[in-house]
Amino acid sequence: MIISRGQRMFNVFNLILLTLLGLTMVLPLLHVIAQSFSNSAAINMGKVYFWPVNFTGANYASILKDPSIWVAFRNSVIITVCGTLINLTATASLAYPLSRQEYAGRKIILILVLVTLIFHAPLIPNYLLLKQLKLLNTLWVLMIPTAISAFNLFVMRSFFMNLPNELIDSARIDGCGEMGIIRNVVLPLSKPAMATMGIMYAVSNWNTYSAAIYYINNRSLIPLQVRLREMVITDQFGASDSALESALNLSPEGMKMAVIVIATIPIMLVYPFLQKHFIKGMLVGSVKS
Repeated sequence: MIISRGQRMFNVFNLILLTLLGLTMVLPLLHVIAQSFSNSAAINMGKVYFWPVNFTGANYASILKDPSIWVAFRNSVIITVCGTLINLTATASLAYPLSRQEYAGRKIILILVLVTLIFHAPLIPNYLLLKQLKLLNTLWVLMIPTAISAFNLFVMRSFFMNLPNELIDSARIDGCGEMGIIRNVVLPLSKPAMATMGIMYAVSNWNTYSAAIYYINNRSLIPLQVRLREMVITDQFGASDSALESALNLSPEGMKMAVIVIATIPIMLVYPFLQKHFIKGMLVGSVKS
């Protein structure tokens, strides 16, 4: 295949543009990581850019000695794992029947779901409702009210609508009930969609902040993002003081960067394990009616 000069120039332009866009996303993260591993003198003098200066792990050592970090980290892990499982189960359970033509009343439910996508409940009535349900000051208040995202529901419904009807009809002929069809046919074919929704839900759950501020007063239940805000905005480093910072050559700015890295890296590690499902998703829908 012969590539014209115009096509080559276009490819080069795309490569340069996408490289620049990628750098705008990667370089700030590299700067944060570099500061987290640099000592206070280098940070205060503005010598740190994208590589650590006077490498030190004291910032991380000091942060990880703070028990409140581990408590908040544990809470965020629980919220992310349990919340994502609840999200996927609830979303798939509603999206599948809404994708099937034979289920009556689905249009009315779709309209009601669309209303929730456009209009949101006010904060005070929502707070009073959760109080009546006795969910305040529990981790459930950060998972159950957000069990289904209307946007993700419509995305998953569209995916289910593209599944080959022949497979579902064959399962019915073989004697499968609806639960058997979902378990043996729908879910195995839905791994790409479930992986995509899982990452979207996991990121949302990991970054839970506003709901925790509104509905949780118990310090032992706050998630990592709330503790991170306290440390970054108010300099509340529970395991450090001025004497310790001076002795270990610590920098409040470096400790802030270390906390940001600790809060960011875990959720970034999820993607490599789900990447293969995104690649398989390119083949879904290749069977035509």
